[in-house]
Amino acid sequence: QVQLVESGGGLVQAGGSLRLSCALSGRTFSNYGMGWFRQAPGKEREFVAAISTTGGRTLYADFVKGRFTISRDNAKNTVYLQMSSLKPEDTAVYYCAAAVLQIGVIKEFYKYWGQGTQVTVSS
Repeated sequence: QVQLVESGGGLVQAGGSLRLSCALSGRTFSNYGMGWFRQAPGKEREFVAAISTTGGRTLYADFVKGRFTISRDNAKNTVYLQMSSLKPEDTAVYYCAAAVLQIGVIKEFYKYWGQGTQVTVSS
């Protein structure tokens, strides 16, 4: 049974930083491309960033380029999302997701999902 557990969310002022973590258990982490999505109240879940199995390829949504960085540590079975220069519009529940051997910007690529962690950015 694959389990994804996110952590690191919280309340931060605009301009601040947070680092989200997501640990995968139950499968070989290095076999999975990993993604981060977010969902604000009343909105669709949207793609934020993704990283390939080796970390050699990354994808970012335009609205986070230059502010967020995705990384992974295969020895720790963990993917990270470093978020900087946060804006109130970044407020959302952030979800990590795992896709077998690939990454993409579409939710349907991803087979496993975490339960999410709340990020709130105050103005």
